[in-house]
Amino acid sequence: MLILWALDEEPRRFGELRRMLDGVTEKVLASHLRELEKDGIVRREDFGEVPPRVECSLTAVGESLNEALAPLGVWGRAHVVDAAEPVDARRR
Repeated sequence: MLILWALDEEPRRFGELRRMLDGVTEKVLASHLRELEKDGIVRREDFGEVPPRVECSLTAVGESLNEALAPLGVWGRAHVVDAAEPVDARRR
């Protein structure tokens, strides 16, 4: 979902996505992008330039998926809990 939300605003280059998604390795990001492209959610555009320039963006299907996931994002922000708080205190 983080990849979809990062691509929601505008097309992004691979390096830019990697910097936005803290803690995601290059290998994992590349793998997820390939899978999303295969599923028709992400479009990869190679500009055939030197140095290489490749941008990823959402397809129409990806945009509609982001719209469907928006309520989940709202719910998640409303229910964020402090990870340092003990579990028993969260239940109160």
